[in-house]
Amino acid sequence: MEKTVVLYPGLVVTHFVPMTHLAGALLERGYAVTVALIDDRGVNEDVAFAAAVARAAASMPSVRFHTLPRAEDPPALAADAPFVLRYFDLVRRYNGRLRDFLCSVRVHAVIADLLNAEALGVPQRLGIPGYILFTCNAAVLAVFAQLPTVRAVGGASFKELGETPVDFFGVPPIPASHLFGEMLVDPNSDIYKATMASLSQIPDADGILVNTFESLEARAVAALRDLRCLPGRTMPPVYCVGPFAGGLSKAPKERHECLAWLDGQPDCSVVFLCFGSAGNHSEEQLKEIALGLENSGHRFLWVIRAPISDDPDKPFDALADPNLDSVLPDGFLERTSSHGLVVKLWAPQVDVLRHRAIGAFVTHCGWNSVLEALMAGVPMLCWPLYAEQKMNKVLMVEEMKVGVELVGWQQRLVKASELEGKVRLIMDSEEGRELRLRAAAHKEGAAAAWDDGGSSCAAFDRFMSDADSRQHQDCSGEVIHGSYT
Repeated sequence: MEKTVVLYPGLVVTHFVPMTHLAGALLERGYAVTVALIDDRGVNEDVAFAAAVARAAASMPSVRFHTLPRAEDPPALAADAPFVLRYFDLVRRYNGRLRDFLCSVRVHAVIADLLNAEALGVPQRLGIPGYILFTCNAAVLAVFAQLPTVRAVGGASFKELGETPVDFFGVPPIPASHLFGEMLVDPNSDIYKATMASLSQIPDADGILVNTFESLEARAVAALRDLRCLPGRTMPPVYCVGPFAGGLSKAPKERHECLAWLDGQPDCSVVFLCFGSAGNHSEEQLKEIALGLENSGHRFLWVIRAPISDDPDKPFDALADPNLDSVLPDGFLERTSSHGLVVKLWAPQVDVLRHRAIGAFVTHCGWNSVLEALMAGVPMLCWPLYAEQKMNKVLMVEEMKVGVELVGWQQRLVKASELEGKVRLIMDSEEGRELRLRAAAHKEGAAAAWDDGGSSCAAFDRFMSDADSRQHQDCSGEVIHGSYT
C-alpha cells in the first residue's frame, strides 16, 4: 500500500520552500505526498506565499495540494491583534478541519512546520506520528528548546538584559538583544506567553527534521542529543536532513541580465548584496551603502528595493519599483557603471551565488540565504534585520567562521566607512582568504551530506525507519500499532 505523508507548512515563504524540498525527497523514496494548507485570508494574505504555492504545484505535479475548508469558528482576536497571536489562533481553529482531513485518507506520518506545532496533537491523538520540520539551523533549535527553561531560572527579563549574553547549552553565548522580537517584550504580555507556550511544545513531537547538515553544526547537533540540553525533559529524535535551499520553479525562458554581466567579470571579484524578500532599508541607509561600495573600489552586484518611508501613515509596498535616481547619490550609477550593476527588486540568487565571479555576499542572514551561500562556497558580510537572523549572525561569525559582522545594524544604520572597510577585508585580506577557505569546505560538506552514505541521507533513512515503526491511525479513536503491509 502506498504510504502518504501529509506536510503542514507554515504560511511564510521562507518556511514553505524547505518544505517543498522535503516533499521532493519523500517522492524520490516512493512516498505519496499531500500538502495541507490553511486558508490564510484575514491573517496573512501574503501574495508572495500564494505565488510560491502556485510555483510548487506547477513544478511538482506528483504532489497533492489540499486547502482545508475554511474554519467555521470565528477568530478569537481582533484584526489589529499582533500577528503571532492571530496566527496561533488560526492554527487552533483549523485543528478540527485537519482532523477531518486526516481521517479521510490513510496517513503514514504528518510533518508540520514549527509555526503549526500545536496542531501535532491532532495526528498524535489519531495514532499518526507527528513530526516538526525546523526550517532554520540546529543551534537556533537548541535555543528555542531551552528558552522556557532559561527564562524559568532567570531573574531579569530578556528585554531588561539588553546586550548581556545568555548562555545556552551547545551554542555560543547569545546577547539577549539578539533573541527574536517576541522574547523582547513584557513577560506578562499575551504575545510572550503564547510564544513561550509554543516553544514548550517542541519536545512533544515524535521527531524533528532540521534543515542543516551535521558537519556544519557538529556542536549544536551533539547538544540536542545530550540530556543536559533539556533538564527534566527529553528531546525527541533529531534528524539533520539539509541542506534544503534554493527555489523549485522552472528555469526562466530568458537568462537574467545580471548573469550575463557576471560572465564578463573576473573570478571571485564581485560583491553581491541582497537582503531577502523583505529587506528594505531607509533612503539614508541606501545612500550609505552606495557610498561604501563606491569607495571600496570593488565590483558589485546590488539588488535594491524601494526605501522604507519615514512617514508612519504612508502605506509601505515592499514590491514597489524603486526610483534609483532619487534614492541613490547623484551620479553614482554613472561613476560605477564600469564595475557595478544595480538590479531592481529581484535577482536569481542561487544562480548568482554559484557564479564563478562572486567573491562575497552581503546578506540579511536568513537561513535559506546562508545555506545557498555555503552551498556555493561564498563567504558573507552579516547584516541581520529581524527574527532569528540575529542569532544566525552569531553562529556565522563565531561558530562557523564564514562571515564578518557589519557593525551598525543594531542602530539601523551601517555607515559607508564600515561597509567599505569590511568589503576590503573580505576581498583583499588574509582573514578574507581564510573565510573563503572555510566556506569552500562547507560547500564540500553540503554536497557530501546527500550523497549515498552521507549524513543527511542516512538521517533521512533513520527518520523513515522510525516512522514505519510507530503507531498508525484509526479514526474510531483506537490506536493501531505496527507497520503497513
